[in-house]
Parts: sequence; C-alpha cells; structure tokens
Amino acid sequence: MRKLRVFVDTSVFGGCFDEGFDKASCQFFDEVRAGRFNVVVSERIVMEVSRAREEVKRVLFDLEDHVESVGLTDEITVLRDSYLEAGILGKSSLNDAEHIAVASVAEVDLLVSWNFKHIVHFDKIKAYNAINVLKGYGQIDIRSPQEVVGYEKDI
Repeated sequence: MRKLRVFVDTSVFGGCFDEGFDKASCQFFDEVRAGRFNVVVSERIVMEVSRAREEVKRVLFDLEDHVESVGLTDEITVLRDSYLEAGILGKSSLNDAEHIAVASVAEVDLLVSWNFKHIVHFDKIKAYNAINVLKGYGQIDIRSPQEVVGYEKDI
C-alpha cells in the first residue's frame, strides 16, 4: 500500500504535549514512524516549530527520515492570496491560508491540523476547495489527527 503524503501543521506537533490532543497526535506520529504516512511541511511550519519548546522541536526533528519540506513559491503565494481575497480568512490568518495553499500545490493526500477555527472547519474546507477548483487545483481533504489514526477494531 502506498504511503499517504500528509501536510501537518504546527498544532499537531504541539498537540503531543497538550491534554486532549496528545493521544491522537502521538498516535499519528507513531503511524508516521511505522510507515503509514509521510509528513509534508512547509518552510513556515519548520520556522514555527523551531520557535516552540524543545520537546515540540524534537517531534519534528526525530521524524526527519519521514519528512518532506516544501518551499514557498510564487504559485503558493498566489493561491494563498486567493483564499484571503475570497474572504475565507482575514489577513491576520495569512499563515493558515499559506498552509492550505502549500498542501494544495504540493498535491498532498491529506492535511492534518487541530486548528478548528481556520483549517478543520466544514464551511472553510468547502470554500478552500471551491477556490482550488476555480484555480485548477484538486480538492484537499482536511482532518484532525483523531480522524486519521488507526484504531483497534472492536469487532
């Protein structure tokens, strides 16, 4: 089975150390190490994580064999700005719009985040995908880590 390429935002790395988010975040990264997922991050994610607590930094840097970093391009900037111009997010959420744009341009299989206000939000996902289709990109699947980790079957 092909490994899924998953864009992971900073909230998932930090989630390993936040009560309520820790179990699913850590399980997600366990599944990365087990070979289910390859992590895709942007230069901005690397920068955000590098300013976090040491234990958060370690989560990313311990996964280096499973991580692909995507640089900021003009194509990403144009798509990011399209989300802002459409009013999906305000200018203060430029980084969140950039995360969606990076994931869309990089054609990841999935974006994983704990950001329910700006990213993992039903109406916003529909709007991001509408812009993506208008601009010639594929639709993006956006989920929380809790929705993508494997669970033991009770059956």
